[in-house]
Amino acid sequence: MQLAFCIYKFFPFGGLQRDFLQVATACQARGHQIRVYVLDWQGDKPAGFDIIIVPKKGLTNHSRNQAYYHWVQAHLQANPADCVVGFNKMPGLDVYFAGDTCFAEKAAHKGFFYKHSKRCKHYLAFEQAVFDKSSKTKIMVLTKQQTQDFKNYYYTQDERFFLLPPGIALDRKYSVCSPIKREQFRQKNQINQDDFVIVQIGSDFKRKGVDRSLKAIAALPNESKQKVIYLVVGQDKPEPYQKMAEELNITKQVRFFSGRDDIPDFLFSADLLLHPARQEAAGMVLIEALAAGVPVIVSGISGYAYHINQANAGIVLSEPYHQSALDQALAKLINDKEQWLSWHKNAIAYGNSEDLYHLAQRAADIILGCHHE
Repeated sequence: MQLAFCIYKFFPFGGLQRDFLQVATACQARGHQIRVYVLDWQGDKPAGFDIIIVPKKGLTNHSRNQAYYHWVQAHLQANPADCVVGFNKMPGLDVYFAGDTCFAEKAAHKGFFYKHSKRCKHYLAFEQAVFDKSSKTKIMVLTKQQTQDFKNYYYTQDERFFLLPPGIALDRKYSVCSPIKREQFRQKNQINQDDFVIVQIGSDFKRKGVDRSLKAIAALPNESKQKVIYLVVGQDKPEPYQKMAEELNITKQVRFFSGRDDIPDFLFSADLLLHPARQEAAGMVLIEALAAGVPVIVSGISGYAYHINQANAGIVLSEPYHQSALDQALAKLINDKEQWLSWHKNAIAYGNSEDLYHLAQRAADIILGCHHE
């Protein structure tokens, strides 16, 4: 089969981008042709992928998206594909991978002028094209909550939704080598073995709540604060957050790293993953942390937060978010070794007993079934 994948941007360290690459590679491994329509591709190009750079037209994101859609439709008319798979919402998809939240739900909480803006109307129209009852698009979701949110606004038929398992790489899984990797990483980065290492991983620092984490670390009692090293990994501009750390007088505790591919080493060296996100459809890094044996403190808004409760390996902060709840949860855990050890063991057990690894294979099954039905 000739498969066409639509994704606006590709860069190596985005969560959606990683999911796309895993899914497309799984389809290719089964002998199918992969064509990708993209406005911007950063990083290595996989062997055998036909990557088509769509011309950028328009001054705003939504006008560029509109132009992208029309250009791709014209190209598909001349060069048909057996199945069109979208990783962003747009009309004309056979299958859509829901890597984000429901835009209509988000827009409902905005003001009058936003709701009547061209930007809002564009995103609503492209979302409706996927989820409307009259659409035939199959929808792959990461959480049951996504299905519920989309159904609330579009009354989408149940049979069009397919729930995928998480899909983390096996190198994230805790093993006998993990303590050695922990020690090596800490030595290499001048971190004491008895320091309390907090990691936060993910591009788009505002959405992931890095400012919330900084405030929680600053609020720690002095003795606890001196033990903390906070490592932030992701594709974004660190300067505003470095400035904030300076103002909060915690520069010594905070280090920023751009997106990178040695994430397992960061996880194995960590005592805690912090993820007080403002918006998060799923949050694959939460699953990665569990598999690596790392306890998690996460905002309840995150789609995969329920895994933390199921694993009994951390704290899910209730919504609406209160900074004091994060401050207290962090301060308590740092000084409770017994609780930490219990969550650490529970996380490892969860990584060994649950299917957290087969997203790409299941998605490939759905995509490859789309042409034959």
